[in-house]
Amino acid sequence: MSEETTARDGIARWAKSMFDRGLTNGSSGNISVRLSDGRLLVTPTGSSMGFIDPGRMSLIDPSGKLLSGDAPTKEIPLHSAFYETRHGAGAVVHLHSCHSVVLSVLPETDPDDVIPPITAYSVMKLGRVKLLPYFMPGDPAMGDAVRGLLGKRSAVLLANHGPVVCGKDLDAAVYAMEELEEAAKLTLLCRGLSPKLLSQAEVSHLVEKFDVSW
Repeated sequence: MSEETTARDGIARWAKSMFDRGLTNGSSGNISVRLSDGRLLVTPTGSSMGFIDPGRMSLIDPSGKLLSGDAPTKEIPLHSAFYETRHGAGAVVHLHSCHSVVLSVLPETDPDDVIPPITAYSVMKLGRVKLLPYFMPGDPAMGDAVRGLLGKRSAVLLANHGPVVCGKDLDAAVYAMEELEEAAKLTLLCRGLSPKLLSQAEVSHLVEKFDVSW
């Protein structure tokens, strides 16, 4: 099976899995994978992630030109910004998952460190998560905001919109997205309960051991 075929099948499989588990709904959310030659496979605009047709995915060349398939998601500038700034990024996942969106609109959320260190796994898989301002969906300024992070964040939360994560490959990006949504849920459940978080020393040890962006 070719690299492209494997990527097409993987995107469709993971998209349906996330849709079936309620992590995305309707026609929200999008996924991209960067192939070894620099081309991108992207879920089409207006498509439901529960019913992605591998053969109709958008195939885009490194300059952004559509080579085949349906028109791509309007969030292409957002995806491209991660590939341009994160060394080794092989996939990007963007959802409108419920708990992450709630966290993005609460005034007490720290914009420089969205997820408190409740578990080791949020530190290991996400690093420090940045809250970016609200942008109209599809606004190229979202990509500019990601570029402004200079590749220091693998996961961000868009205010009033949803989370975006990148990973070395599609599996890693999906796992990180699932961790972000679960960590957002835990954060909300712990609000007002004075939870005992990981210490700074414990966080520092994880950051060093797992080479996390922090």
